[in-house]
Amino acid sequence: MAIRSISPFSLYNGALFFVILLSIGSNFVSVLADGESMEDGSGAKYPGCSNEFRKVRVRIWLKGVEQPSELGINARFGRVLPVSQDYAVEMQILQANPLTSCSKLSPLESTNAIVLATRGDCTFLEKAKAAQSSGAAGLLLVNTNEDLEEMVCSANDTASDVNIPVVMVSSSVGNKIKDSLQKKARVDVMLYTPNKPGFDIGIPVLWILAVGCTVCAALWGEYISCDEDDPEDGDDGVVEIKVYGAIVFVVVASVSLIVLFYFMSSAILWVVLVLFAIAAIEGMHFVAVTLISRVFKRCGQMKVKLPLIGEQLVLTLIVLPICIIVSVCWAVNQDSPSAYVGQNTMGICLLITVLQLAQLPNVMVAAALLGCAFFYDIFWVFISPLFFKESVMITVAKGNENSGGPAIPMVLKVPRHFDAWYGYDMIGFGDILFPGLLVAFSFRYDKIRNKGWSNSYFLWLSIGYACGLTLTYVALFLMNGHGQPALLYLVPCTLGLILILGAKRRELKDLWSFKAKRSDDFCP
Repeated sequence: MAIRSISPFSLYNGALFFVILLSIGSNFVSVLADGESMEDGSGAKYPGCSNEFRKVRVRIWLKGVEQPSELGINARFGRVLPVSQDYAVEMQILQANPLTSCSKLSPLESTNAIVLATRGDCTFLEKAKAAQSSGAAGLLLVNTNEDLEEMVCSANDTASDVNIPVVMVSSSVGNKIKDSLQKKARVDVMLYTPNKPGFDIGIPVLWILAVGCTVCAALWGEYISCDEDDPEDGDDGVVEIKVYGAIVFVVVASVSLIVLFYFMSSAILWVVLVLFAIAAIEGMHFVAVTLISRVFKRCGQMKVKLPLIGEQLVLTLIVLPICIIVSVCWAVNQDSPSAYVGQNTMGICLLITVLQLAQLPNVMVAAALLGCAFFYDIFWVFISPLFFKESVMITVAKGNENSGGPAIPMVLKVPRHFDAWYGYDMIGFGDILFPGLLVAFSFRYDKIRNKGWSNSYFLWLSIGYACGLTLTYVALFLMNGHGQPALLYLVPCTLGLILILGAKRRELKDLWSFKAKRSDDFCP
């Protein structure tokens, strides 16, 4: 099967391989905005001190201008905040004096105000009682770091009679408010704890992107395999995966995951982002050149000889700079609200390219690769907390939350437009690459064995992938948005399906040890 060289510039191949490897590190389906509850069962509970810990949406206005919303957490005690924005607590913020709120405060300018206090010197409950006795309508407590810690009742506290809302915010949020207050600026706040919707339009959109990418990548081979004028017919650039390679690949990916887990930093995340951007240039170039050459055949034949780099397609010299500009613009603006559009476009092109570069020769190798990935996925999502105290895969995929810097880009993601907590629905590249390799193999097998739609493997595996992804999202809903190892559902629905169909059709032996010959090219 003659496949056109992926790119005349092999400079990108190292970055491409690195991105493929790291793609497995974010190999799960998740909602990047967990449920509204932050309850873990810790802290004493008794009458007056039994509130459920929930995320608090903190909307701030500085001199009448609304600032970006922040996140807080309510206390185990005090008034329960409303769920609806219509009934939210809206008040002016005043600075406590003394700032720790461990004793009766100086007279407040307004009795309908929330006081801002810092942590330390006394218990959370003592701070709340001091604020309440001084006439404050609420307490906004600033933590000493960026974490949001649970404000519980200590063993020596009696039943709480605090009836004002008590909310903790991070040090950066609190310091921003404190600086504004010290400059005599008016600061207002709105507090409420909205529920996360059970369904968002982002889920079906992401489902369509993932299924569409998998199917299109399999069909893509038919478009790039029929180049009668390709002078490099003996060197198609395709990597055929072996059994030992499949096992080693998963082991190396596990090591990479652990390294990222322990040494995640802003610098490392930026390196990953740059490598992704470089590899995405390759992907966009490949997809664009293939499509244009297919529609306008002469464009794929016009070449020019250049110093140092030799003979190149004229089309490449036009398309490649455009791809570089797109990739650089995305990298510079990757934290903008609309950056996900560019990331998804680049990611889909990259996935299509990888699924042309790497191929499964038969079901035996597919069983080795997907079998290892199946247990890899389950271990690093569900079992790793037993050894590392938290899910390694989910922690790595959300690495920027703790280490700063950009988010890991090896995911397709769609914003949750109807969720008050915003966030993203996302799926890791590995959940498309692994099953996609098998779906692409089934398409080649069908063509080489001249199978029609009635006895096709490709059609059934495409449906199986779609069903497996649907099951993943059902599990995501039932698990309240907790990241799911998608291969737990995708592998049985693809690998399991082809094994069952092969056995039923008495073709499993052929599928298991299948070996395509170059004469098996399925070009018309």
